[in-house]
Amino acid sequence: MSPASGLLTPAPPWETAEWFNSEPLDLAQLHGRVVVLEAFQMLCPGCVSHALPQAVRLTRAFGDDLAVIGLHTVFEHHEAMTPVSLKAFLHEYRIPFPVGVDAVRSDHPAPVTFSRYRMQGTPTTVLIDRDGVLRGQKLGQVDDMALASAVTRLLDGAVPPAVRATDGAVPPAVCAIDGTCT
Repeated sequence: MSPASGLLTPAPPWETAEWFNSEPLDLAQLHGRVVVLEAFQMLCPGCVSHALPQAVRLTRAFGDDLAVIGLHTVFEHHEAMTPVSLKAFLHEYRIPFPVGVDAVRSDHPAPVTFSRYRMQGTPTTVLIDRDGVLRGQKLGQVDDMALASAVTRLLDGAVPPAVRATDGAVPPAVCAIDGTCT
C-alpha cells in the first residue's frame, strides 16, 4: 500500500446506494476504529480468488477490533452485477462483513466512491486509521502478512510502512476501469 500522501489526508466519504449484511454505514460511524475498505466487483477474478477471501480472514483474525467493509464498485457489466446478483454472491461466498454498493452518477462512467478515492480498478484495498485518515491504498493483490502487519500497526496506533506486492509488480487478475483484466 502506498501512503495517500505526505500529509494527513482524511478519507473521502463513501456514497452508497444499498447495503448488505448491515444497516447503512459511513466513516463517521466508524470513527475510533481502524477500517479496511475492500473495493471489489463480483466478476473480477482477483477479487474472488484473493481479495475477498483475504478480507474474510482479516475479519476472523481481528474480530471487532477491525472494521472490514466491502465496497461493490461496478464500472463494467452493469447488467450482470445487480443487487439481486450481489446478494446471491455474498451468500454463496459467505461474506460476513458489511458490503455497500457504490453509488453511480448519470454524468460519469465511474462510481462515486471509486472516483473519490481515485481508484484505478479492482481489487483495491484501502487502510483508514482510527481518526479517519487515509493511510494506504493498493490496487491488486496485497500480501497477507504485509496487510496483517499494517493493520496491527494501525491498531497499535502506529503508522504502517508502505505495503507492496511481494515482487513489486502488478499481480495478475486485476480488473482495470477500462474493463480489461490482466
